Amino acid sequence: MTSVAAPPQAAASPRGRSPLALLLRRLFRRRLVVVAAVVLVAILAVAALAPWIAPFDPMKMNILGRLKPPGGVHWFGTDEFGRDVLSRIIQGARLSLLVGLLVVLVAVAAGTLLGLAAGWVRGLDGPLMRFTDALMAFPDILLAIAFMAALGPSLYNVVLALGIVYTPRVARVVRAAALVVREMPYVEAATALGASSPRIVFGHILPNLISPIIVQATFIFAYAILTEAALSFLGVGVPPTTPTWGNMIAGAQQYFQQADWLMLAPGLAIVLTVLALQIVGDGLRDALDPRLQKVT
Repeated sequence: MTSVAAPPQAAASPRGRSPLALLLRRLFRRRLVVVAAVVLVAILAVAALAPWIAPFDPMKMNILGRLKPPGGVHWFGTDEFGRDVLSRIIQGARLSLLVGLLVVLVAVAAGTLLGLAAGWVRGLDGPLMRFTDALMAFPDILLAIAFMAALGPSLYNVVLALGIVYTPRVARVVRAAALVVREMPYVEAATALGASSPRIVFGHILPNLISPIIVQATFIFAYAILTEAALSFLGVGVPPTTPTWGNMIAGAQQYFQQADWLMLAPGLAIVLTVLALQIVGDGLRDALDPRLQKVT
């Protein structure tokens, strides 16, 4: 379990450095984390600038130029409809990362509220945790498929389904950390002074849970991108006409023997993005864990 951050009354940072400067110093102490962060920033920049840096219209078809191998004008080749693969990967980055970001927002918001309720209101702890246990008893992909079967394929239904799937992960981490912070002297002092429950929860407990929430958010970001690609590959995610990485892999499977680049290019994009997010998440976990902090 990720350690809870120190209370607001903690001593000043050593050597006069700000907490953010110390966090960045610890985070980028490992060269692998630096490389992963650079890759992640580059992918985010490509996604943000997709309409301006894509060499071709990702939806424009050219039947006469279908299944051209990489090289020349089309660096990553063309697909079965003659569309530029590189342009579709750039556009797919925008949509896949958007899905991941929205899923993180939904899961973190819902999971934080559930975790705080379970950690502060003693009577709600048992029922809420049994509910999260029931959701986590199913594999993520199967639960997501079940929700998509009920909701129907669309971008926002994918966000809603994956947000529900990953909410229990955040809820359990927040609840465990809240149980620790709840027993801190400054929380007991606020309670003795007559502070209201919302003020204690959101003014004293929640600020000390930011570290584990941030770490969970990075991992959920990676899981959401991977699961969205799996749902699109299975045909129950984003509609096939939308150029996401999962849809590109799904459409390329029947041409793998003659045009393997159609599957390899988006597959490599997914691997790089998920791997970079996981490495940065590991680095954040280590940097925010007081037990692993050394004199810097």
